[in-house]
Amino acid sequence: MNLKNAVKHFKLITKHKWVVFKLCCMAGIPWRGLMHDLSKYSPTEFLESIKYYQGTHSPIVEAKKDKGYSEAWLHHKGRNKHHSEYWIDLDAPEKAPIMPYKYVAEMLCDKLAAGIVYEGKKWTKEYELQYWNKEKEKILINEKVKNLVTDFLEQVSQEGIKKVLNKKNLKDLYKKYCEQ
Repeated sequence: MNLKNAVKHFKLITKHKWVVFKLCCMAGIPWRGLMHDLSKYSPTEFLESIKYYQGTHSPIVEAKKDKGYSEAWLHHKGRNKHHSEYWIDLDAPEKAPIMPYKYVAEMLCDKLAAGIVYEGKKWTKEYELQYWNKEKEKILINEKVKNLVTDFLEQVSQEGIKKVLNKKNLKDLYKKYCEQ
């Protein structure tokens, strides 16, 4: 185990949790922010992440390149309901159901925080929409939730986080897309 990577990874995930917490407070879901990603500190996730730590992107990507899968990711997505992958059941009639509001709101905060933390000073309000537009067709997620995420990230790219990340706007978007 590389102690230097352990310290760097600990700082990175703790910084990510802090940014998510602040964003979740803005979104009116502070408890979700406080509880966000606690599994990243578990041995299953933390030890693999130390081994594949890069500092510029998720160690999960490197683990998948090396082994073809990531134990950390399999563990993480199975315990964290803010990930759309948590909700996937290929044997169910509805393979990708609509996620409950509180997890959609947390997912949006998580997406923003990941970009903010990994991009650092290079982050712009357009970043996450550009990233989402490249990735969204590869993700199995309910179409209504996908449309909500797209709309929200378009709003962020036009008006900034401070104007659009609030409980009223998130509730309105959820009603518009997911409660039809």
